[in-house]
Amino acid sequence: MSDRLEKLFHLKSQGTSVKKEVVGGLTTFMTMSYIIFVQPAILGQTGLDKGAVMVATCLASALATLLVGLLANYPIAQAPAMGHNVFFAVTVCGLMGYSWQVALGANFISGIIFLILALIGVAGKLVEIIPDSLKNAIAAGIGLLIALIGLEYAGIVVAAPGVLVGLGDLGSKPVLLAFIGLLVISGLMVRKVPGALLWGILITAFIGWLLGVVEYQGLISSPPSLEPTLFKLDIIGALKSGLIPVIFVFFFLDVFDTVGTLVGVCAPAGYFKNGKLPRANQAMMADAIGTVVGTMLGTSTVTSYIESSTGISQGARTGLANVVTSVLFLGALFLSPLTAMIGGSYIYKDQVLHPVIAPPLIIVGFLMMKSVARIDWDEVSEAIPAFLTIVVMPLAVSITDGMAFGFISYSLIKLVKGEGKKVHWLIYLISVLLAARYFVS
Repeated sequence: MSDRLEKLFHLKSQGTSVKKEVVGGLTTFMTMSYIIFVQPAILGQTGLDKGAVMVATCLASALATLLVGLLANYPIAQAPAMGHNVFFAVTVCGLMGYSWQVALGANFISGIIFLILALIGVAGKLVEIIPDSLKNAIAAGIGLLIALIGLEYAGIVVAAPGVLVGLGDLGSKPVLLAFIGLLVISGLMVRKVPGALLWGILITAFIGWLLGVVEYQGLISSPPSLEPTLFKLDIIGALKSGLIPVIFVFFFLDVFDTVGTLVGVCAPAGYFKNGKLPRANQAMMADAIGTVVGTMLGTSTVTSYIESSTGISQGARTGLANVVTSVLFLGALFLSPLTAMIGGSYIYKDQVLHPVIAPPLIIVGFLMMKSVARIDWDEVSEAIPAFLTIVVMPLAVSITDGMAFGFISYSLIKLVKGEGKKVHWLIYLISVLLAARYFVS
């Protein structure tokens, strides 16, 4: 058995052992498994069956994570991405009014495009043409949008006539529970506890049960049926509905996340050789397959998780850690009652709140805001498009519009400055396509 593992994962040459890989895989799972509880709650707002979404999330995550381990031999786990699920539920299904079946169809098409480009080895090059200022701004804008949704789920901010949003009833039980959850998660993070988000969610749910905000539904049961979402995506509907801009956003968000995570996780771990990452296309291929399969099962974009760095910090160096993480995702299929408790809603003054998952959403928003530090605020032609991207996303509650304002303003300002030739022609094409959304019905 040990010889087979050595042949498959090259443990000795990577300076690791089976024990280190198991501990690393477990650590990574603990830090990212919050998505098992958050994903059904967010996508459930679109009409998707929450139990089926949970099963789809576990299966797609297990498959994509396993593929990265076997094809690329990296300890980089995969799961549905935060931000992408918000775009799916809030923008495409909520504000734009499309059904979840059509949204899954658009998401599937974006995954196929990504897969094709990964197969021919050009997916990573697409990111190289996007200015760093816009890439960092997109991450920060998505972070603010996620945090806003978390604050709304908590009841901390509510709709207010004349000023759009205002403070909710800060003395209410759901708001107090959300504050407690924020404090718990923040405290765990300060103490550098592995799996701070997951432990924070579980502790918040328990306190919510004591307060009467969370209804106890059990802990373990057989997995829910996947039938309500299995192969229910509407690919033809997505094409007929003119969702090309949406497909474009799904695609680029996936590429941005994947490449950014690969660089962020692999560079500190020493995986780069002469400035290049070996087997990068295999990792991106696994990511794309995860998205394609995930949409067929009933969940949104699957991508690489930055939380994989926690497993690497515990000694993981090869794909064997991913095998462990993958198995744990399959084991999570039997936690559907716990998922229902955590993602359940609480009605307060005609508001549908989700106070248990609100704290991790706010914290994830905080983590994504770190990218603003990498924007050159002294270079106005870079800073203004970045600022517009960041501010429009949460205020318009739209990742698409935030990207549109960023790309269009970047192209125009560079032309005015006389640096139009320095901008890649694809940036201009993207800007025109995004601008067309506002003028072509």
